[in-house]
Amino acid sequence: MFLIFLLIWNHHQLTSVRYWRKSAKMYFNFFSSVILLSRYLSVINSQSQWNTRDFMKREHSLIKPYYGSGIDIPFWQFTGSTIVTPNYIRLVDDSQSKRGAIWNTMPVTSRNWDIQVQFKVHGKGKDLFGDGFAIWYAKDRLIDGPVFGSKDLFEGLAIILDTYSNHNGPHNHQHPYISAMINNGSLSYDHDRDGTHTQLAGCEAKFRNFDHDTYISIKYENDILTVSTDFENKAAWKECFQVKGVRLPTGYYIGVSATTGDLSDNHDIMSIRLYELDLGVEDYTGEDRSKIIPSASYFEAPRDHVDDPPSSMSGTKLFFLMLGASILIVVCIVLGIMFYQKQQEKSRKRFY
Repeated sequence: MFLIFLLIWNHHQLTSVRYWRKSAKMYFNFFSSVILLSRYLSVINSQSQWNTRDFMKREHSLIKPYYGSGIDIPFWQFTGSTIVTPNYIRLVDDSQSKRGAIWNTMPVTSRNWDIQVQFKVHGKGKDLFGDGFAIWYAKDRLIDGPVFGSKDLFEGLAIILDTYSNHNGPHNHQHPYISAMINNGSLSYDHDRDGTHTQLAGCEAKFRNFDHDTYISIKYENDILTVSTDFENKAAWKECFQVKGVRLPTGYYIGVSATTGDLSDNHDIMSIRLYELDLGVEDYTGEDRSKIIPSASYFEAPRDHVDDPPSSMSGTKLFFLMLGASILIVVCIVLGIMFYQKQQEKSRKRFY
């Protein structure tokens, strides 16, 4: 009888131990899952604060892998010297006189959006480099031109990342420099003045030759244009400038173009993401945004281009002037010698 009781008690103890072990393991897995979930949500929340609170439009985004079927990139076309590699899209390389561009083939129908571009500008130049690139939201696409590889007299928005300063413009900022330009098709970008005559706003931005990738955000929401950057690899946006009263139509295209001149750099694009921002009921007016003309309330009227005053004496003129002066001096010396000799001869004749 005692043996039976002992067996029953041992079985109960074993069952209890197994039960508590199983319960402890279950609770441990549960709390571990809760901790992992909380960490995941915090990461997502931090990333959403840096990226966007809204959703990405795949047809307007360019992310790896770039290739679709064959060598084409779905929803994108590239021109000029652009080359596509597995890790980046190089608009222009570090050599002189190159132009390249890549454009989205789908018009943007969203009224509010955020374009985020991951890029890298780098080259062997330490003090002299150029020229830069531009991010476009424009009516016309795939048109080669003098404005950082795209057409002048465009309609839409250009965010220009200018790395080369010719020091002719009436400004005191350093380069590289980021600026915004709104155009209704009537304004010409003035390279000789670094675009300062037609820019909305700008900020200095050192984005060359980083080991890490650099990012720029172009956010257009409720007629407010905000340009922010992350050049310090902190996964946090730093505002470059903000302009209110900017009116942009829907139905335009996004693109990126770059150019080099006598100076050069590699201009690489890693990704382009367009996020559609939510439009609240209070923001909806029923206006047909596809019909409006690009404009800005605080747009500064373009100033006439004024050439630099010519130098009072060019090198060629100075050379010929010095040559003429030298010849004149030699002639004067020769004439002086001849005159002196004649005077000497007259003096001798008097003695005879």
